[in-house]
Amino acid sequence: MKRQDDFEQRRKHIANLSDQELYDRFWELTAQVVDPLLELGRKNTTPSVERAVLLRMGISSLDTQKIVEGCMDRGLMGHGAGHVVYKLSKARNISIKEAGDLLAKGEGWDEVSAMFKKGGK
Repeated sequence: MKRQDDFEQRRKHIANLSDQELYDRFWELTAQVVDPLLELGRKNTTPSVERAVLLRMGISSLDTQKIVEGCMDRGLMGHGAGHVVYKLSKARNISIKEAGDLLAKGEGWDEVSAMFKKGGK
């Protein structure tokens, strides 16, 4: 079975776009696909999902519970517990494990809370 070549027909709506316009259009369409997925993740995460993410980041099971509870207490669950650990790790230039250990001990929460309140994603 041979597929009919309809490339010229399908590209008519973008044929006259410049490289920059094509680039912008690509990212616009990408956002249309990805943004709803991100919104679903923000609204539909659960403590068990967040603990699973932290476990896969190398954080001990005992510490994952403390970190997830810390995120819930501070309204950070929508950002993802793993993201919270990652942001602290980058801000302090330490490993993910070290950042997780700090948060599990109750340290660094004001810092990460401030990062996300400033619009940090």
